This record gives sequence, C-alpha cells and structure tokens, in this order.
Amino acid sequence: MGRVEGKVALITGGASGIGLSSATLMAREGAKVVIADFNVDSAQEAAAKIKSEGGEAVGIFLDASQEASIEEAVDFTVKQYGTLKVLFNNVGVTNLRKDLDVVNMDLDEWDRIMNVNTKSVLLGSRFAIPHMRKAGGGSIINTASMAAFAGDSVRSAYGASKAAVVNLTRYIAAQYGKDKIRCNGVAPGLILTPAAKQSMPPAVLDIFAKYNALPYHGEADDIGHTVLFLASDESKFITGQTIQVEGGHYMANPSIADFNQFLAQA
Repeated sequence: MGRVEGKVALITGGASGIGLSSATLMAREGAKVVIADFNVDSAQEAAAKIKSEGGEAVGIFLDASQEASIEEAVDFTVKQYGTLKVLFNNVGVTNLRKDLDVVNMDLDEWDRIMNVNTKSVLLGSRFAIPHMRKAGGGSIINTASMAAFAGDSVRSAYGASKAAVVNLTRYIAAQYGKDKIRCNGVAPGLILTPAAKQSMPPAVLDIFAKYNALPYHGEADDIGHTVLFLASDESKFITGQTIQVEGGHYMANPSIADFNQFLAQA
C-alpha cells in the first residue's frame, strides 16, 4: 500500500479498460484520481466505486478531440486537489472500417485519429507541465501501442499515430527532465479489455494466442500495474522509455509458431 500516496493523478479515458484499471490501482495505492472520459456517467460510476472501497476519486467529462476540454480537465484536477503529479494520457481511437491500407483509407479518418491519439497527448502534456513544475516534478505516461513498432495490413493511421506518441514521449522527457518531470509510454499488445472481448471473434483470439510467447492473453491489469509503476517513485530514474507489454508476441522470428508446428508433425 502507499506506492503513490499523496499523488494527484489525471487519467484520460479512465472509465473502462486500461484506464479504469490504472485509476483503481492508483487509488488503492493512495493517489487522488480524476477519471476523465467522454462517457461521463461511466466515469462517475467508476469514481463512486473507488470511493466505496476507501479511495479518493472523481469522474468528469472529457472530449479528447477538443483542446478546451483537455485544458478544462487539467484545470479541474488542480482546483479539486490543489496540484497535479501524474498524467496518464490514455485516450485512443481506431476504426477498422475506415482506417485501411494507405491507398484506400479515409483521409478524414486519418485526421481524426491523429487528432485524438497524438494531439491529445501533446495537449494534455502542454497543460499539465506548468502545474508539475510548480509541484516540483511529476510523471507523464502515454498509451502507445505495439502497432507503433510493426507494420500491418490495415490501421495505417492508428499505427502512425502511436509511433508519433512513442517519439513525442522521448521529446517531452528530453525537454522537461531537468524540471524532474518524467515521461514514459506503455505499448500494449492485444489486451482483453471488455471492448476487446466483445469485438474479437474467438478465431482472431486464437491467431494472437498462436504467436504469443506466453500461453495466455493480457488483461487490463497487466497494463494498469505497469502504469502504476511508472507513476510511482519506484521508476524515478526511468524516462523517455516505452515499455512493451505484449506477451512476447512481437519479439521472435514471426515464423516460429509455424516452424514449431512443423517440427511437432515431422
């Protein structure tokens, strides 16, 4: 207990999945948490559950596509709790129907994804950093993706937006490290959030399982615990890094699963 005792954290996209896990874990470890989400009812329900378990949290509305809404979320956090020490930029969007290959993608969707996935990280950090300076430092954590590190047949805009998040993380870390502000990213692979469980057919999950080094899929808490670590002083000498949490899916020769199957049948 107490790994982030006394810290104030703003978590965007915090009403479900990875954001909710991170908010819950931080609150259990002593942080005061602001859960900002487009689904404000779910954000408030999440905050109420945290408070019922003895934590401190509040849920607010956030439209991560709007600069003013991001600024308001930061300002609310500081007014509510007096400071800001942790920012988890976690909002992200994707669209498998419109974000296709480079020739066929919807260009308006490219702009929307870049605006939400990348610009919201820039703006959240832009508004949070002055408060962190006043507080004597802080930790910014950005949700990237393994899509930033590998090509794919679709989701070109999503992959590009997350690659930008990885490098923006380095730039923020380089520019504000002397202010004791750290900036790191976390890059999930396939994580079985409620949304993923609803949208992923069993056959697709089987494909991912085949190529994972580990014999199971990731859960939201696997990312939440990584975020908690990056928010805590346990990671005080880590900055500019993006931690890949993906079950070893991307680390090996891509043919290894098929080759192992061949050897087993030989």
